[in-house]
Amino acid sequence: MAVLYAMEGAVSQGILWGLMTLGVYLTFRILNVADMTVDGSFAAGGAISAVLITKGMNPLFTLLFVFFMGMACGYVTGFMNTKLKINILLASILTQIALYSINIRIMGRANTPLLGNPTMMSNLREFFNKKITTTTSSLFIGLIVIAIVIGVMYWFFGTEYGSAIRATGSNENMVRALGVNTDRTKIMGLMISNGMVAISGALVAQSQGYADVGMGTGTIVVGLASIIIGEVIFGSHFGFWYTLISVVFGSIIYRIVIAVVLQMGLKSTDLKLLTALIVAISLSVPVIKQKIDHRRKAYKGPANETDTRHADDAFKHDKQD
Repeated sequence: MAVLYAMEGAVSQGILWGLMTLGVYLTFRILNVADMTVDGSFAAGGAISAVLITKGMNPLFTLLFVFFMGMACGYVTGFMNTKLKINILLASILTQIALYSINIRIMGRANTPLLGNPTMMSNLREFFNKKITTTTSSLFIGLIVIAIVIGVMYWFFGTEYGSAIRATGSNENMVRALGVNTDRTKIMGLMISNGMVAISGALVAQSQGYADVGMGTGTIVVGLASIIIGEVIFGSHFGFWYTLISVVFGSIIYRIVIAVVLQMGLKSTDLKLLTALIVAISLSVPVIKQKIDHRRKAYKGPANETDTRHADDAFKHDKQD
């Protein structure tokens, strides 16, 4: 029973963190940059949501302020990178470091508990007369939010401007030659990404019942691990919408692995080590698969050469006729 409950919790947390993974996917795969800002914007989302809830604001409405805060974080990183010509990795680290102090300023302390205050999860439980658990309500809310975000992302990146953002990550010089301001597309991509990451942080804070200044530590690594797991297991067979869904499933699988390992007796202090191992293994799988495919093709080489000679002989025979 404990294992089943842990699995349910892992799935619900995987979906809530899946929104963060989608934000990381936008910068890592679409814009083709490594944005470290997410460690700070994730915690900023939780901090702002927690403070506004304690001040009496509706938990759902706090997500709007959280999204704009996340976009502001992305804008700062994008501005330093495109206008001040600071390397994107260094610019994002600078923003991340600054957000640590800003988040403490927002909360007034290192953490803000939400015990006794309404959250989206507790409100949903009240709606069902407390017949569902907090874990179930987190799962339900996460599914709704993820479905909306994936739908909006699929629509937006199919528009002209969204396609320009995708093209910027693929070939920036070509897009600039077509008259597109790539500085703007980069900044907009970073803003949207960190906006989604901040919402994820707010949902996680409401689900766990508190916001902490360090809750975003290692977020970028978790996001990368989830992306790679989703790509390795599910691939990209049916288009952009399928890729977005596979990324979310990667986040769920990552959380399930963590939950299973903890149930087996691993200490929580070893989670960082486990995360590093998961990322390293996930990154090595595509390389191993490529080497296996290369050896397989090399092994089939003589047969293919024979087939080619037969095809050439048949072509010459038809030409003589």
